[in-house]
Amino acid sequence: MHSCMLNYTRLACCILTILSSPTGFYIFETRSYTSKRAPSMEDLTVDGITLEMLQAARETVNTSPLGVIKTPMIPWSQTTLPLNVACNIHIKMENLQRTGSFKIRGVANQFARRPKGGHFVTMSAGNYGKSFAYASKHYGSKGKVVMPETAPISRSVLIQSYGVEVERVPTSSLMTVVNRCVKQENMTFLHSYDDFDLIAGHASLGFEILDVVPNPDVVVICCGGGGLLAGVAAAIKLSGCQNTQIYGVEPQGACTMYRSFIEERPVGMDTKSIASGLAPPFAGALPYTLCRRYVAEIVLVSDEEIKTAVSTLYRSGFLVEPSGAAAFAAVANDRIPGIAGKSVVVIFSGGNIGKDELANFPD
Repeated sequence: MHSCMLNYTRLACCILTILSSPTGFYIFETRSYTSKRAPSMEDLTVDGITLEMLQAARETVNTSPLGVIKTPMIPWSQTTLPLNVACNIHIKMENLQRTGSFKIRGVANQFARRPKGGHFVTMSAGNYGKSFAYASKHYGSKGKVVMPETAPISRSVLIQSYGVEVERVPTSSLMTVVNRCVKQENMTFLHSYDDFDLIAGHASLGFEILDVVPNPDVVVICCGGGGLLAGVAAAIKLSGCQNTQIYGVEPQGACTMYRSFIEERPVGMDTKSIASGLAPPFAGALPYTLCRRYVAEIVLVSDEEIKTAVSTLYRSGFLVEPSGAAAFAAVANDRIPGIAGKSVVVIFSGGNIGKDELANFPD
């Protein structure tokens, strides 16, 4: 283990305390804290996040009993996908990951740092919930997933098959229900994107990108609450790729990080998108801070562009869900500036889409 992970006997920093509000959004208060354990979101500032911490999390992910896969990266030129710009694009295929998405990376690091056999609650539109349920079953933990009503029923059924409880609620009520579970049922909340251990686990994807393309010019990543974008961006930038331009992609109807950049603080909104995994009601506080430091810009795509992207990918042999196809949609619709002649990485973040959902997309 890296020595920096053992040296947190006198780390004084801020705590972000989650409080309930009528809208279900976050309100934060800060206080001083001294830690005698490895860092987590509760006792770590962004300035304290180091390359060594992220590398240690990568080792945890790589050796996890959950069986996280080092997914393939393939050149765009070796696919039948259409391309209207002359650049060197690589695709990172997290749609082939264990449980069908990148989420298992963060979950592997989260569960490695929590007591076995706990009683956990989370909120998720599907992919985090699936990985959370998979890990809960492996570690013998009790679990509950609070899901937005907009998430496909098939995902609820799949999550329940791992033995965890599912409660479907309006998107604006997600945090209210989570807070009830914590206060009334004594559950421990695991956040699906605003958690340092989770983000550090996601950073492993960034390191894998650099293993294949050591100094990419551009990296394009989907963004919901911002956990994946923050982790990958931090890994790439802290590895010394200061000239790499990193872009986050959000749906127009769920652009919380985009609005957060404009307002210079994490904000919430009523979200609606076919890409339910990219539509949490608020941007994460820690992801926002990391993204402001390491991400060049947040760009937006429409639901119609996402639908077309899913269909285009399917016709070329790629099973990618709407959330997972957002980065491809941004490239295909010229949302990423100045990529001609550049080395570009595009992440397919997930492939959890059923036959019932595919029926809603154009041929």
